[in-house]
Amino acid sequence: MNSQIKMKQTFVITLLLLLFISFPAEAQCAMCRAVIESEGSNEVAKGINNGIIYLMIFPYLLVGGIGYIIYRSRKKAKAKIN
Repeated sequence: MNSQIKMKQTFVITLLLLLFISFPAEAQCAMCRAVIESEGSNEVAKGINNGIIYLMIFPYLLVGGIGYIIYRSRKKAKAKIN
């Protein structure tokens, strides 16, 4: 029982660290970056960069949700066995 609590605490701490300790990232394809830099508009570049980062979060949420569903179903199956 204590190992489960310890594992949950470790998971929560790791998740919080990943959420709050982030490094600035610039996510753009090479073609988008070249076109935007040649125009010289810094605001447009920031907007496109933020949009790409915003779109990147959905695959991670999807994988995390599927992982949680698998975790929950295994936990229920284990509880039925005991």
